[in-house]
Amino acid sequence: PKAAPPSSAAPRLRPLPRSRATRLVIGFLDVDAPVMSLRLDRERRLPAPPDDDANRVGWYEAGPSPGQRGTAVAVGHLDTGSGPAVFAGLAEVRRGRLVEVTRADGRVAVYAVDAVKSYEKDHFPNREVYGDRGRPELRLITCGGDYDRRTGYSGNVVVFAHLVETREPPAKAARR
Repeated sequence: PKAAPPSSAAPRLRPLPRSRATRLVIGFLDVDAPVMSLRLDRERRLPAPPDDDANRVGWYEAGPSPGQRGTAVAVGHLDTGSGPAVFAGLAEVRRGRLVEVTRADGRVAVYAVDAVKSYEKDHFPNREVYGDRGRPELRLITCGGDYDRRTGYSGNVVVFAHLVETREPPAKAARR
């Protein structure tokens, strides 16, 4: 017979209903950025937010929203012509660090980082990065690798994280 799980085992978080992302915070990197919705381009790729707003994060609106079951995807620039951008420090993130995503419904989805990986664009593992693991997860993606003026960056940096907490909107939490 299998032993019962210890009573200190954390209860499984219930996924949140759909609500668009509005803000992304990575406190230890001093990232506190507005989030815009993005769609796939004609080549069925997720574009980065516009270059003229280096502090903006893009969320793939056709995928799960933060806190929903599945893999929510957010992208941001590493840098732009004017200098470092919102995800400039993404490659330095370490396991266990927290990422907070505020949603339009006021709830906050809090994720813990599991891993940070770098991939060459020619060998990007779509299934590993975007696949559904059966729980609420988050991927943060930016450019990485070598830079070529003609072709851009040769790779991507991807942060893998899973939901560890949800917070209610302040007014709702105060009524409890």
